Amino acid sequence: MTAQEAYQWLLEHSRESAYLESFAKLAAWDQAAYTPRKGHPHRARMQAALAKLLHQRATDPRIGERLAILEGSSWLQPASVEAVNVREWRRAFDRATRIPERLAVELAQATSEGEALWEEARPKNDWEGFRPILKRIFVLTRELADALGYKEEPYDALLDQYEPGATAAQLEPIFKQVGEASVALLRRIQGSGRRPDTAILRRHFPIPAQEAFGKEVIVRLGFDLEAGRLDVVAHPFMQGIGPGDVRLTTRYYPDYFNAGFFSIVHEMGHGLYGQGLLPEHFGTPMGSEISLGIHESQSRTWENLVGRSLGFWRYFWPRALHYFEALRDVRLEDFHFAINAVEPSLIRVEADEVTYNLHILIRFELELALLRGELDLEDAPEAWDAKYQQYLGVRPPQIGDGLMQDVHWSAGLIGYFPTYTLGNLYGAQLFAQAQKDLGPLEAQFERGEFAPLLNWTREKIHHQGSRYWPRELLRQVTGQDLNPAYLTQYLQSKFSALYGL
Repeated sequence: MTAQEAYQWLLEHSRESAYLESFAKLAAWDQAAYTPRKGHPHRARMQAALAKLLHQRATDPRIGERLAILEGSSWLQPASVEAVNVREWRRAFDRATRIPERLAVELAQATSEGEALWEEARPKNDWEGFRPILKRIFVLTRELADALGYKEEPYDALLDQYEPGATAAQLEPIFKQVGEASVALLRRIQGSGRRPDTAILRRHFPIPAQEAFGKEVIVRLGFDLEAGRLDVVAHPFMQGIGPGDVRLTTRYYPDYFNAGFFSIVHEMGHGLYGQGLLPEHFGTPMGSEISLGIHESQSRTWENLVGRSLGFWRYFWPRALHYFEALRDVRLEDFHFAINAVEPSLIRVEADEVTYNLHILIRFELELALLRGELDLEDAPEAWDAKYQQYLGVRPPQIGDGLMQDVHWSAGLIGYFPTYTLGNLYGAQLFAQAQKDLGPLEAQFERGEFAPLLNWTREKIHHQGSRYWPRELLRQVTGQDLNPAYLTQYLQSKFSALYGL
């Protein structure tokens, strides 16, 4: 078999697997959005069957044989699209062949069951009913880490699934620096005499109006609703099914503006990344997002650096007044201050920019402790509450607002949370570079010009697929390695102005 023939076989195999993965993603989206309660057990078995089939395809010995042909061939040119795909196919094959089929199937079924149980248990604060499945997921995830292998500690094997090349040892000092800067800024803000009137965000905002306004905004920002949709779920997420099909989800509260609107814009940021991948590379690494940290850089940028800027709202304010009678007696500047209010809170997805990374630091530290065997799951709720008291000065009154607030652990996404803070770090650094290349962005937003930033991110990030690993992508775009100063300086500058520090 020639190198070209080997590559063509791998290309077709990869694309066929990607179509099957699209079915799994569609089933996961449907389970979150529309599956009736009694249908969840059957959906878990469906997902397990798909996981088994996908694992068999991912570990097919013929993949290794054809990779060996290519890796020893002069046909494969360095830095080519083909070389990127072969590099990532090798990485995926090596990882997949370390995972026993039984474990892949058990994890798929347990996490599908876990998500369904979490959705029922959280509103009831039913920790005792939820704990057994969560414990099983942690046991299986630790088994997964051991199967994948690691140099330093189990957590690294899990983190590497979401952020290639990242380790706990790399992240701990960076997160500590961000955490200390966040706490210091929070203390200064708390000592300020300025306070926004956040009550204006808790007036009556009819859900149909929220949905219509949200759709109008994301279309103006560049999201193609003919290649996507927006639905309501218990916990917002984005699901990219494939080219021309990117699903956004949100949740609305009729008496709170921020929750629905900013989750829409956040998930739209993910969706723009999904819609920005080159369709001709679908089913290959060159047509795939490189990491969840880079993914989060897109969502957090559009949600915060764009969507909470004064220029953004100067442009959209007339449309907001059209949709929401409750805002018609509100000054734009007061509204802008209110949506940027800094206040320690319990719920991560509703946290402000200053305290958000403290929510992630808490989860990161707990995950490390659980995986290192320093903390038992039975004691995790109290440890969670204690860390919230330590970092944010608040304590959850019930577990639904504490350890059970996120869907991630029930979905088996252990090692995922650090990508949110990495997204903030990457986003601030990339945004600073975009301003160097494009000029002052907020002035553009005020004129309704969002295409320059979107086109820049399409060229620099989306179209690159998996060509570069995250830190290398950052170096390629900005000329620097990851530098936390971009995020901390952005936060200092923005909130010093708002709070008169």
